Amino acid sequence: MSQPCVMIVDDDPDLLQALPEAVRLRMSGITVDTADSAAAALDRIAAHDYDAIVTDIKMPGMDGLALLAEIQRHRPETPTLMITGHCENDLVVHALRAGAYDFIQKPIDRDYFVAALHRAIQKRELSRTIRGEQLAVERHLNELEVIVEERTRSLRKTNKVTASPLRWLMDPSGQMEKVVLQINQVADSPLTVLVDGETGTGKELVARAIHELSTRHQKPFVAVDCGAIPDTLIESELFGYEKGAFTGAHQRKAGQFQLAEGGTLLLDEIVNLPLPTQAKLLRSLQERQVQPLGSKQPVRVDVRIIAASNIPLEQEVRAGRFRQDVYYRLNEFLITLPPLRERDDILHLANELLQEAGAELGRPCRSISEAAAQVLLRYRWPGNVRELRNVIRRAILLAKDVIEPEHLSVIPIDPPAVTVLWGEPVEGNSSLKEIAETAAMEAEERAIRRVLQSTGGNKSEAARLLRTDYKTLHLKIKQYGIPAALFRKSRATSP
Repeated sequence: MSQPCVMIVDDDPDLLQALPEAVRLRMSGITVDTADSAAAALDRIAAHDYDAIVTDIKMPGMDGLALLAEIQRHRPETPTLMITGHCENDLVVHALRAGAYDFIQKPIDRDYFVAALHRAIQKRELSRTIRGEQLAVERHLNELEVIVEERTRSLRKTNKVTASPLRWLMDPSGQMEKVVLQINQVADSPLTVLVDGETGTGKELVARAIHELSTRHQKPFVAVDCGAIPDTLIESELFGYEKGAFTGAHQRKAGQFQLAEGGTLLLDEIVNLPLPTQAKLLRSLQERQVQPLGSKQPVRVDVRIIAASNIPLEQEVRAGRFRQDVYYRLNEFLITLPPLRERDDILHLANELLQEAGAELGRPCRSISEAAAQVLLRYRWPGNVRELRNVIRRAILLAKDVIEPEHLSVIPIDPPAVTVLWGEPVEGNSSLKEIAETAAMEAEERAIRRVLQSTGGNKSEAARLLRTDYKTLHLKIKQYGIPAALFRKSRATSP
């Protein structure tokens, strides 16, 4: 701690001599400066930060109150003691209200004066300590702000990559380079795009990437799963309807075409679109307008169409289950996604998904062991990227540090050759529960296929015969990878 320094201001030379002596006798290690006028005091205050200042109120020229005002303006932390005459109570009140720390009344009691000065010095030292701590906190906060800003910039860069619509389609080996190139080529064009690939390969991701990279990215992106909507409702869902168009149409409803106005409409699983609806879709694509049910006037629409199918539409056209003219109208630009089993970036995707799941689930980022990596590489991935994501999300919850084969329990590490036919041996080491589950799933799949065959691919009728709801049947069809469109009767025609 530095040696305290105070200043006494008074026009009385006797006081300027007596008070410093009283201070030095009663307080060791203190420096006392003097000034015989307020003007002289201001010069010293400008050059030195005193621990306390003592000033007489009544002085010629600038008085003590005016000096107090200047001290409050330039050195507000410095405590100031005011010397007053007898019965000058109004001046005392004025001084205290103006910011004086204390007052000393004449005739001056030396002991009281020194005690008051000592308290003032302690207050100033405490103020300095607090101020120092405040400055330290402010410096620390500034440092934290710098760190936060740097990390925010880093996170923005990371999020920019993470949020990139092409993130899950790119890999270090460049096998998907052709797909990414096609997306970039077609994104800003007006062409209708057809995306085909197995379920779970990322067809909707491709559609979203095309939308995000186009000039329509600030407008809506609307995805419609054509396979999840009953045939009787698909037209009203796509094109909308007017009030009273049919029983239950109590108010007007805009269709998906209108909801996607100015943006992009993804028609997913378009292979499931009924033939009559295909004809109306063709008209909408050609004329850029839709006819809501119950309306006499068509509605103009500005929508970019992207269609997706898990079955090659060309194959469906040859089989007579999809209109040739609609196929040609949709296939202005074709993007085909390879199944995950044919890609060589499975481990790259797995590690990307590991980071994504770790951030989403609040788990530390873990690694994948060599043994687990071999399991991932050997598996056939019938559910493609969607299945890989689910496997990784489950594994990160089960693993402590590193993902091992046992955390990939949903994948058969060494798939046994299980036969559930009566009288035939069961190879491998499957449990009775596993055998029963396998048999039940196979029986369920066969039943669904039989009913779809008998109903000509009509899922609404199939759901009724199987005594289940439409949505459940749709999910089962997707789970077993059953191409429902293959069961439709060959009635597609072209003009």
